[in-house]
Amino acid sequence: EMAVLVAGLRVLDANTGRSQLGVFTDTPGHLTNDFFVNLLDMRTVWTPASDGSYEGRDRATGALRWFGSRVDLVFGSNSELRAIAEFYACDDAKDAFVTAFVAAWAKVMGLDRFDQRTPGEYAAPRRYSSPYPKL
Repeated sequence: EMAVLVAGLRVLDANTGRSQLGVFTDTPGHLTNDFFVNLLDMRTVWTPASDGSYEGRDRATGALRWFGSRVDLVFGSNSELRAIAEFYACDDAKDAFVTAFVAAWAKVMGLDRFDQRTPGEYAAPRRYSSPYPKL
């Protein structure tokens, strides 16, 4: 869930201060799997730039393509996160990515809704019950 939320918000260009860190897409504002596709693209070489940011340059021409942070690049360097990134970077995983993002986003937005059991299902507020017997 964290992976699809980070990637989805990056391609939607939902960064604070209009920062371009992690916006690895040519179509910002569209929910696509471009974050993972471009992060793992072997035609891009990542080099440290300044204060925790990285530049993604075209391996053949040296042209600057992307700016990323350590948070973005961890999806390529950590083995478990890389497996998730590779799954969502596949051409046939576009719909799976969007579905997973929407589910995770709905979950986050509903976490403080105690009047619902699940998104869309209304119920009475939950009452706290102690696991300890009454004395």
